[in-house]
Amino acid sequence: MSSRLKWILGAVAAVVVVLVVVASVAGKDRKLTRVTTAKVGKADLVSTVSCNGRVQAKTKVEISSQVMGQIVNLAVEEGDVVKKGDFLLQIDKAQYDATTKAQQANLEALFAQRESDRATVDQARRDYERERKNFEAKITSEQVMQKAKLQLDAAVASLNAVERRIEQARAQLLASKDSLGKTTLVAPMNGIVTARPVEQGENAVVGTMNNPGTVLLTISDMSIVEAEMEVDETDIPNVRIGQKAKLTLDAWPDKKFEGVVTEIGGSPITKSALGTDATAVNFKVKVQLKDPPAAIRPGFSVSGEIETDRRPGALAIPIPALVVAEEASLKRPEKGKKPVPTPTPSAADKDRKKDVEGVFVVDKDGKVDFRKVKTGITAELQIEVVEGLKEGDEIVSGPFRALRALRIGDRVKVDNSGVPRDGKSS
Repeated sequence: MSSRLKWILGAVAAVVVVLVVVASVAGKDRKLTRVTTAKVGKADLVSTVSCNGRVQAKTKVEISSQVMGQIVNLAVEEGDVVKKGDFLLQIDKAQYDATTKAQQANLEALFAQRESDRATVDQARRDYERERKNFEAKITSEQVMQKAKLQLDAAVASLNAVERRIEQARAQLLASKDSLGKTTLVAPMNGIVTARPVEQGENAVVGTMNNPGTVLLTISDMSIVEAEMEVDETDIPNVRIGQKAKLTLDAWPDKKFEGVVTEIGGSPITKSALGTDATAVNFKVKVQLKDPPAAIRPGFSVSGEIETDRRPGALAIPIPALVVAEEASLKRPEKGKKPVPTPTPSAADKDRKKDVEGVFVVDKDGKVDFRKVKTGITAELQIEVVEGLKEGDEIVSGPFRALRALRIGDRVKVDNSGVPRDGKSS
């Protein structure tokens, strides 16, 4: 056999061996779980709380009448801009004007009565002094002097009674004038008429202990606007006064408005912003808008996110990479041994068994190991890792079905062909 033939046969044999090895490796690779991975790196994380609500003025006044009567003049419409002291409406004042005039006349009559009683007192005092001197001179009897003293005391008592009736009449006149003044309603502050539920000709009803009075007008100061947001009970512990927020009004969907948390409710909401009974446990959080648009109105729908925490340059992993499971379920049963059936756990066992959270780390041989981690804040797509990983570690990030089936020591096939360079799924 020539050397050239031997060389050709050797080359063919080598190619066959390579093909066999490649086919064997490819066959094994097909049996491996295909996963996507991500590198542990640093990122600026921002934790937010989503919420929805309605726009309201920080200061608004619901004007009700303190006197009953028919509305005879209604000078404003919804949307009108008013200044403090501007005339709003007039309630029929004929009856209150007549009562005031009657009280004034009664007071003037009492003034005249007082002058008459003063003259009577002066005359009674002179009569008494004259009779006292006559009695001392033994010209008249003691009985006549005592009678003069009795007439003086009666005149003084009558004058004192008139003084008290004058004080009473003055108080009644003040009350009548007050009621008369309350028939004319003026704006208590600068603002916009945001509600006018009554019409001219209707009657204003005064509120009582159990029944509210008629709300005639609502004036809102729209220079300071707040969004009354509904926040879920699970997020309330993370919300603090002074935190920043980004808000979107449905009327301006393409614009973001800045805000700041100014108030956090202490009791759950029983009525939602839409006026229906609340089904979930939510709390009211007020967010004050910065630079609200001039055309904003109470009741506008608003959604937003409250920034509850921020971590610049934090060690972060994709949220889907985090695995939460019982530690025993992450281990493969030994070969040749059947898994022992798990008995129904008692309440005490449930308390003792706690889920652990961690990630699957891929080593250089393509095997995975479970690494427990301690997490921090959660952002939109990533979560902070406080302990358990270092920058540059390669972790399994998906798919979800593969993460559920992985066990410690499994070999995996890394396939990141469908993952863009920023590490987010396509």
